[in-house]
Amino acid sequence: MATKTAMFGAGCFWGVEAEFRRVEGVTVTEVGYAGGDKVPTTYQEVCGGRTGHAEVVRFAYDPERVAYEDLLAIFFTIHDPTQLNRQGPDVGSQYRSAIFYFDADQEQAARAAKQRLGEVAVTEIKMITSFVKAEEYHQQYLAKRGQIACASTIRK
Repeated sequence: MATKTAMFGAGCFWGVEAEFRRVEGVTVTEVGYAGGDKVPTTYQEVCGGRTGHAEVVRFAYDPERVAYEDLLAIFFTIHDPTQLNRQGPDVGSQYRSAIFYFDADQEQAARAAKQRLGEVAVTEIKMITSFVKAEEYHQQYLAKRGQIACASTIRK
């Protein structure tokens, strides 16, 4: 099985990671920081808004079992792509809606999906240039606590 990698920012990464872990075809997830210029970085620095990073979920998926377009559809369903630099009660550029693409096919699919939403979508789309894995206590945070996220709890 040859996997591919996808990376999305959709607010606090705990719930987003839990949602994608449940998708058939997603094989590995990890949360971290991307889109900024401070590498390495820490959760405290990202939350302080001085790094330019967004909280993101990076995951491997099997394209034979789930298409990238389907992952984009899930991404746009589990958060509000019309909110600039916030999701629900979480406010700051680290919670922005963002798609970090790894190749031209992902970029094209992401831009087409965003365009279907119209001008109201503020989702950032950019090539991934760096990723900093978040601290271990953030990895599978909700699963470790016996909590399960669902789209209705993330999108507010």
